[in-house]
Amino acid sequence: MMPLRSPNPLSRDMALFLDLDGTLATIAPLPSDVQPNSERNALLMRLREFLDGRLAVVSGRTIFDVDRILNGSVIAVAGTHGLERRSASGEIHRTPPHPRLADARNALAALARTRAGSLLEDKGASVALHYRSVPQAEDEIRALGRNLAEATGLSLQEGKMVIELRTPGPGKGDAIAAFMDEAPFKGARPVFLGDDLTDEHGFELVECAGGEGVLVGSPRETHASRGLTDVDAVLAWLSDY
Repeated sequence: MMPLRSPNPLSRDMALFLDLDGTLATIAPLPSDVQPNSERNALLMRLREFLDGRLAVVSGRTIFDVDRILNGSVIAVAGTHGLERRSASGEIHRTPPHPRLADARNALAALARTRAGSLLEDKGASVALHYRSVPQAEDEIRALGRNLAEATGLSLQEGKMVIELRTPGPGKGDAIAAFMDEAPFKGARPVFLGDDLTDEHGFELVECAGGEGVLVGSPRETHASRGLTDVDAVLAWLSDY
């Protein structure tokens, strides 16, 4: 598959939406391994000023964890794939947890105890099981995820070496749409950078709105029209304005 063309240069008419893991930060063996980076976070603060506040991070991590890694350099954040969102004015919106989430958490925890190297991550409105260190368990873990989604009514979200059972509700594309309905994003041209299958809804939304989806990483089938090779290429593009 041919690589996608590089995104257009940054411009002041953009509303810029950025995934975190695999886009702003290299994916680490454990989510907790990703730490603040002063140069990256200073760049994000400069970008926020350049774009008159039209900068948001849209991540699978919780808002709390995004703030830990970015050291508060970005105000507008959608966390847990859109189930929680903090507007540019600081207003918080959260989807209440599904009543069957505890059942999924218990089932995933039971499997994690038998698969050394897997990691259970509780995000409040969702629960994820990471298996980057035990790739041989992928089929078993994904099968359990499908069964749990069917049994509980939770939504199954599959990503790079992780499954997540989440409360049904807003996704990344919905979070971007909500930002675009608010100041200071409203009326700007949306651009969204992401690397995972969980970012496809966001790519589709911004492309339909006349903006650009930018896939980070190896070429694959995608709704994005542009591409960048890796995190270093993203940071270089963000620095060139």
